[in-house]
Amino acid sequence: MKKIILVVGARPNFMKIAPLMHQLKGDTDIKPILVHTGQHYDSQMSGRFFEELGIPAPDINLEVGSASHAEQTAKIMIGFEKVCLEEKPDFVLVVGDVNSTVACTLVAAKLNIKTIHYEAGLRSHDRTMPEEINRLVTDSITDYFFTTSADADENLIKEGVDTSKIFMVGNLMIDTLEANLKKAAVSEQKFALLNRVGEVDITSLLKTGYGVMTFHRPSNVDEKETLETLVNIWSEISEKIPLVFPIHPRTMNNIKLFGLMEKMNRPNIYLIDSLGYLEFIHLVSKAKFALTDSGGIQEETTHLNIPCLTVRPNTERPVTIWEGSNKLIGVPEILPETEAIIRGEGKLGLNPKYWDGKTAERIIAIVKKI
Repeated sequence: MKKIILVVGARPNFMKIAPLMHQLKGDTDIKPILVHTGQHYDSQMSGRFFEELGIPAPDINLEVGSASHAEQTAKIMIGFEKVCLEEKPDFVLVVGDVNSTVACTLVAAKLNIKTIHYEAGLRSHDRTMPEEINRLVTDSITDYFFTTSADADENLIKEGVDTSKIFMVGNLMIDTLEANLKKAAVSEQKFALLNRVGEVDITSLLKTGYGVMTFHRPSNVDEKETLETLVNIWSEISEKIPLVFPIHPRTMNNIKLFGLMEKMNRPNIYLIDSLGYLEFIHLVSKAKFALTDSGGIQEETTHLNIPCLTVRPNTERPVTIWEGSNKLIGVPEILPETEAIIRGEGKLGLNPKYWDGKTAERIIAIVKKI
């Protein structure tokens, strides 16, 4: 029997690992060991996701917590090395592009343990993003490359990766989305507001339609001038359609720091706490559009065929633009693009190859052969 360590560390990882854990339940050929590094450590960003997605409690939790990139990466490496030496796995499987991804790959590679990187080959070509550095380093030392789209394969081939080590398997996020949409729709959604007294009821907003926002990138929220410009634009959009904003703590802190909270107190801007996975996908699935600078929502809206406006100069998920409903825009384009969506002229697209809810099956079948 092969022994495989599956690593999770941050919120985006949980939705990618869940289908693999479900697929491996009761498997007689592969023994999974779930290691949670604790990179995201509070219940909202971690524990709640295990419960909602039906993932068993981690076999091992390193509980590294928050720190600088260097300190956090070092703590993960120290803890994970002990795990590998004790468990002696045949494979270590990492997902995504967080610090846990690169730290655990580096440890395994130095111990001559075969490594698998799911979501290999994604490139934003922007080295100012910590995630891009994590992707590049991880893929430079990985043994097997599991990709979500053809452009990722092409990136790896350009970087000199042997094609026999590259496997396009599809998108685990879509496995999780497909498995949970019906369950997510069952619960009534009412959320307390953070920018004023009261609550928002998603059911009532369906009558008028609404947009969902997620913003947390430093380039958008860490400078007062840029954030104030965005706040003014959001206010203008909210005069035409309600906006529901599950706000990242970083963004909330900066809105307060820069004295912008009063501008956010608009009747149609609903600031709410970060949501659990089921609440969030239900919110997105009923929205008219998403306005974001995040990564995963570009994939979810593409599968749901909901217009998505990604406010970034680049994306590591270009297939969502080439084939899907995503558009990459700058800050000045936000208002005209949202107005076009309100008029019914939003971008729609196709579902990329293998984004069919069966990615976990393909991955486990390959692992059994390598």
